Parts: sequence; structure tokens; C-alpha cells
Amino acid sequence: MSEDAKTELIRLLPRLRSFARSLTGAADQADDLVQTGIEKALRNLDSYTPGTRLDAWMFRILRNAWIDTLRARRNTAELDSEAAEALVGEDGRITAEARLHLADVRRAMAGLPEDQRSVLMLVCVEGMRYRDVAAALDIPEGTVMSRLSRARRALAESLKDRPQGANHQGIKR
Repeated sequence: MSEDAKTELIRLLPRLRSFARSLTGAADQADDLVQTGIEKALRNLDSYTPGTRLDAWMFRILRNAWIDTLRARRNTAELDSEAAEALVGEDGRITAEARLHLADVRRAMAGLPEDQRSVLMLVCVEGMRYRDVAAALDIPEGTVMSRLSRARRALAESLKDRPQGANHQGIKR
């Protein structure tokens, strides 16, 4: 592995951890998932194409590792509060009003199917483009758009009955 690739991988760690936490719902499980993902990446470096997006490749590895974990444990993931905060806050900063409704957002996110939650996290939190999310999750770009649309619609439906004082601006790209 080149020094540049190692440096880029190290820079990706916070994003990988954030994505892992959105999948697992727990910091310790997220750390384990990131470690598993890094180990798999290092073992399979020959499958990475230099010049392509390392982040998309790593997100795919993490997602696949999480699916393997779920199959083995037959568990469901819960949303972590930090991931929910990142979704409702501006540039990762959560407003006082959003704090009041964080539990609602957490419940709504946890209620999403994993495939919709993954797409929502990668687009809304990571700021990835649809084509990059499609590559990371190994799905067609149209599927990314439809899952994102369904996730946003489900969140809006789930959150629509909040008190009128809430100035919710929605989940946007």
C-alpha cells in the first residue's frame, strides 16, 4: 500500500466511524466494524482500483461487513444519537430546537429499513453524490434515488405530527 493511500485511509477514519455508527447504533460496535473493514480492505487491496474513490470502496466494505454481522447475529441496528444530530443540525451543529426533537428523529431513523438508512446517511451526512453512493453500495443510481426519496418521505411522515413550534426545515442534501 502506498504512503498516499495509507494517508488517505487514515483521513477517512472519522467518516468510516460515523457511517459505522449509523449502521450499528453503538460506539463499541462501530469501532469493531471499522476495524473489521480496515482488516478486510488490507487483505483485499488487490481489488481496489487506484484512481477510484477510496471512500466509496471502504463504505461498501463496511456495509457488507455489517450485513455479515447481522446475518450472524440476527440483530437489528439502532440509530446512534450522534448520527441523528448530524442529520438535523446545520453543518453538524445541532440547534437548541433540534435538541428538543432529537428523540423523535432518532426513532424515525431507527424505523427506516437499513437500506434506506444507509443511503440517507451517505447522501445527507457524508455529502456523497448519488453515483458514488451507488458505487459504494453496489446498487444502481436509480435505486439510490428511490431509497433516498422513500427515506425522506418516511422521515417527514414520522415527524409531521411534531408540535407546531418546531421549525423543521427537512432533511436535505
